[in-house]
Amino acid sequence: MKLTLLAAAAMALCQAQAAEPAAASLAANLAASGDLPTVIITGSMPLPTVEQPRDALAAPVQTASAQQIAASGALDISAFLRRNLGSVYVNEVQNNPFQPDVSYRGYTASPLLGTPQGLSVYLDGMRLNQPFGDVVSWDLIPRLAIASLTLMPGSNPLFGLNTLGGALALQTKDGKSHPGTAVEARLGSDQRRAVEVEHGGSNAQGWHWYVTGNRFKEVGWRDDSPSDVRQVFGKLGWGDARTDIAVTVAHADNALTGNGLQEQRLLARDYRSVYTKPDLTENRSTLLNLTGKHQANAALLWSGNVYYRKIDTHTFNGDLNDESLDQSVYQPGAAERAALAAAGYTGFPASGANASNTPLPKWRCIANVLLNDEPAEKCNGMINRSHTEQENYGFSGQFTALADVARARHTVTAGAAFDASHATFRQTSQFGYLNPDRGITPVDFFADGTQIDDDGTPVDNRVDLSGRMRTWSVYASDSIAFKQDLTLTISGRYNRSTVRNRDAITPGGGSGSLDGDHRFSRFNPAIGLAYAPASGVSAYLGYNEGSRTPTAIELGCADPDNPCRLPNAMAGDPPLKQVVTKTWEAGVRGQWGEVARWSAGMFRAENHDDILFVADNQAGFGYFKNFGKTRHQGVELALDGKAGALDFGVNYTWLQATYQSRETVNGSANSSSDAEAPGLEGNIVITPGKRIPLTPSHILKAHVEVQGGRDWTVGLAMTAVSSSYARGNENNAHQAGGPAYLGAGKSGGYAVVELNGKYQLTRQLSVFAQVNNLFDRHYATAAQLGATGFDANGNFSARPLPAVNGEYPMVNATFYAAGAPRSVNVGLRYVF
Repeated sequence: MKLTLLAAAAMALCQAQAAEPAAASLAANLAASGDLPTVIITGSMPLPTVEQPRDALAAPVQTASAQQIAASGALDISAFLRRNLGSVYVNEVQNNPFQPDVSYRGYTASPLLGTPQGLSVYLDGMRLNQPFGDVVSWDLIPRLAIASLTLMPGSNPLFGLNTLGGALALQTKDGKSHPGTAVEARLGSDQRRAVEVEHGGSNAQGWHWYVTGNRFKEVGWRDDSPSDVRQVFGKLGWGDARTDIAVTVAHADNALTGNGLQEQRLLARDYRSVYTKPDLTENRSTLLNLTGKHQANAALLWSGNVYYRKIDTHTFNGDLNDESLDQSVYQPGAAERAALAAAGYTGFPASGANASNTPLPKWRCIANVLLNDEPAEKCNGMINRSHTEQENYGFSGQFTALADVARARHTVTAGAAFDASHATFRQTSQFGYLNPDRGITPVDFFADGTQIDDDGTPVDNRVDLSGRMRTWSVYASDSIAFKQDLTLTISGRYNRSTVRNRDAITPGGGSGSLDGDHRFSRFNPAIGLAYAPASGVSAYLGYNEGSRTPTAIELGCADPDNPCRLPNAMAGDPPLKQVVTKTWEAGVRGQWGEVARWSAGMFRAENHDDILFVADNQAGFGYFKNFGKTRHQGVELALDGKAGALDFGVNYTWLQATYQSRETVNGSANSSSDAEAPGLEGNIVITPGKRIPLTPSHILKAHVEVQGGRDWTVGLAMTAVSSSYARGNENNAHQAGGPAYLGAGKSGGYAVVELNGKYQLTRQLSVFAQVNNLFDRHYATAAQLGATGFDANGNFSARPLPAVNGEYPMVNATFYAAGAPRSVNVGLRYVF
């Protein structure tokens, strides 16, 4: 992976290295007149443009081409980012290869509701962050269709909402740049198999076309964790010397099982085991995107796009019912035994059932359903189902103009955009009991408000929420070249958003209702300066601001007195503020002859009113709240180059992501909580300077590749990440000790090595292979504290500790997101 530093000032917007025809023509005119190439922004992010002169340095933008993505052997875009881009790391909380949390500088783009989202992702100018939670479903992005990717750092306002830590822009292939036909087939460990096809072309009349499709299946390296991915992508366009228009159609229909975190003792017994199952996500997505640009003359370029996207998501999760952990769930009473006998059941214990002789209790659950009494407390399992429907659409238009004013060369870009969406979210919870295989057998009882628990509260996990979101934006940027070695860029964007939530279960507002109308607006500025004092050496300095408005799910789950289960039940809430990030960035770069390029930079980003999900327990209960201030700062170093047949590169990041405000949050699984006794419910206090969970301090990546003529290539890559604190350990004070607290409250550092190679059998046929986790290391990419429902032998365990003043303490443990063990994948590619 090559680190490319592009021009315009620190926060200017740059894109792929290969220009589209209209942009290329404009760049040629600019070069003839001595002007800098322009930046083209369509929708909420830039369309492709040519690379700026290297001496006009901007922020440390990282780019990659389709050839680099293919050569890496990465399964999808998220895997490529993890292996190759500096300051990027992955938390595999779901333990499915298509459902990672991808983080850059501590800011995350995740498919999981409840994860603080801080990166914006775009495909050909269309925003991929989904309306409901700003999440990013990596499985809906077709890897083979990507022509280039660009990762821009910082809170650049021109990239619109949710650009707190950076923006990832993906450009897709067309028939002009990627003609021909290819077929690729893969086989690998865990019954992995995949087939991919692509075809592109163009004709003399200006028409161009590209289409690709793929099918991927595997059983997964963990127990009962299959994946089935089906993607189709097509693009049809027409262009001439001045105009280019293209329409893109894409569809995906995927079924992913990611069984999540595993408790530390169970993971040590069986690395492939799961806590409970299943955790199935079915994603179906269709998108349409029409883009166009027209070069009016040598100094004026118009561009715009119109898009539509629909996503339909179903989830089916088998979980433990944490409400049963402090209950007597083993021996049925007389009335319960009578109800079981009357219903025709046999084999239930007449007396003496307890934790030591009943590893999987179920009879009190079944009996309480028959009696319509308290299955919410006696059933140790729960099946959570959800259905999310999302539609979003929008349009935008902009112009880029060139002018000489007062002895300075100006490149001005200005435009406006409109984005709208409608989302509905429904969820139900059904009680059940745990099976030996960790699955849940359902019983005929739902958490629908018809039953009252022991404190008089209705047991109701239902949600039926609809939300409408609208955002209007205007933006402008002026890149001013005072002379050949000095460029100033000034830009800004104004966003106005509305969020309208309606609750179909408890309409009308008031206590317990999710109804609400919310409005957010803000102008975000940016300024940057690029200076090249000598040939081959340049520097940059910049400041920018970005913001993120609360989403429908965050506004519907913000009450600490009514924690919700994600992605399940939500409760009425106090209003949330929008997040504002302010970023400073500075650095230098240079080149050592024709062999290597180097860069060094530093950054500091402060989030004000950050939106955090405060977890109540491992199973997912919690609530959203504004947190006063957080800070992400660090240093980035990079070196890459090529010497003969040897290609090499190294990236290092020192990252310090910390809380900067004092706050009290739930910390029942944390040994330092203010609980009355170990294992009981309590809170923890976060003080300024404490590290944010799941953010490592050190990230190191290195790769070397040797090319043996035209026939073969062998590469070796290493990713090393230091330790990070677990969620639930926000105060960094948890310590293992006593029967109530197991585990260190953090995940250890790790280094993973990958080996890949390619051999060209004929001009058309090539074979490739990849070994992931070459040394078969067991490691974890994330951790979380929570109450465990099992003992050391894997048996269900309720009331594991003696009561304290009538309350039963929990055994709390560290749950880990285990990394995939060694796997081998091989494939063939035939080019027509």
